[in-house]
Amino acid sequence: MSELMLVRHGETEWSRTGRHTGLTDIALTAAGETQAKAVADALAGRTFGLALVSPLGRARHTAELAGITGTEIEPDLVEWDYGGYEGITTDEIRESVPGWYLWRDGVIPGDAEHPGESIADVGRRVDRVLERARPVLAGGRDVVLVAHGHLLRVLTARWLGLPPEDGRLFRLETARLSTLGHERETPVLLTWNTP
Repeated sequence: MSELMLVRHGETEWSRTGRHTGLTDIALTAAGETQAKAVADALAGRTFGLALVSPLGRARHTAELAGITGTEIEPDLVEWDYGGYEGITTDEIRESVPGWYLWRDGVIPGDAEHPGESIADVGRRVDRVLERARPVLAGGRDVVLVAHGHLLRVLTARWLGLPPEDGRLFRLETARLSTLGHERETPVLLTWNTP
């Protein structure tokens, strides 16, 4: 049975320190490169009918180091645009917005490069990605997506028929693999956050 494999990019300096990294294109750290290379072992021998990658360098470099070939850039796989919270940690945000929680409270508008986006906007983007993947999966071929933590969490919620904000239920570390599939015709989670 075909599978939808998700790969979160390797560690960056901002992911290591908990800074919200949406559209800012931060490179992988040396540890992140090592993590991405380890993904290659987990994917060894797999072929994909479709391999989509976020346009951001940290995801593209992860795909390359993981040995994923034939990738296509998919703009809808870019990370959540955190707007005015770009580059800021949760603790820093909570200094001015006590109790702030991304999945409930969302983001504030930022500058022209980081205008911000709602979770509903992220949900619409991942729905388009899933619509692109479904015919390939229905044809019996596997699909791999290389992208970002929050984006892949929202995508997983939508795969399971949940609202976008239920992505909060799926913690995802850097350079981890997750697999979505079916039990009969029902979309299910097969593996999650696997190193």
